[in-house]
Amino acid sequence: MYERFKHAGLVMEIDKETHRIVDVEFTFITSLASNYFSKLLVDSNFYDELDEIIERIKKNFIAPSQQSVIVALKNAHQRYCDEIEK
Repeated sequence: MYERFKHAGLVMEIDKETHRIVDVEFTFITSLASNYFSKLLVDSNFYDELDEIIERIKKNFIAPSQQSVIVALKNAHQRYCDEIEK
């Protein structure tokens, strides 16, 4: 997918009080895959559970774009942590 679109990204809705992922959508994946990721990530604590989220993806999403998804999540996590720790 990355080769086709040259962009890998995600949009997340996160409850800032609980750090729980409310909704997530990947911008470069089919709607079926995006719905699947939503099921994997929704209700996870994005602040404290990044390693668990990544392991869940590694175990359940076997595809060439797996690493792109993980990189996008790590980047989003860093931005999120920077923002809430201000």
